[in-house]
Amino acid sequence: MSEPVTAIEVLLVEDDPGDVLMTREAFEEHKIGNRLHVVPDGVEALAYLRREEPYPHAVRPDLILLDLNLPRRDGREVLKEIKDDESLRHIPVVVLTTSQLEEDILRSYQLHANAYVTKPVDFDRFIQAVRQIDEFFVSVVRLPPR
Repeated sequence: MSEPVTAIEVLLVEDDPGDVLMTREAFEEHKIGNRLHVVPDGVEALAYLRREEPYPHAVRPDLILLDLNLPRRDGREVLKEIKDDESLRHIPVVVLTTSQLEEDILRSYQLHANAYVTKPVDFDRFIQAVRQIDEFFVSVVRLPPR
């Protein structure tokens, strides 16, 4: 008998409103019960994770979906800061980006990303990718306790 699946907190760090909308739709369309929190850039992502203004009551995410090409602070820098911070490094980070460059893939794993997923441009494939990430981190993987 399997344990009941509990909802997790997901932080999406994404500056493209279209990709935010598609991710929200993927969660809604597939009845993903997880709570999605969205910040538009790397500076806000770090403020959210550190519970700094304007996020003093932010919920610690169980999973971070991180775009690489962000304004103000690039996703690579954010990934490095997360993994260098003892209080944050245990949070799984999935790089979810349009980049297919080998150097971006290699650098992300060198910075200890937990997975690297290239965003499909097709809506249905994008939704499928988000759903598979969700299923893996909710149903397959044991996440660290909050």
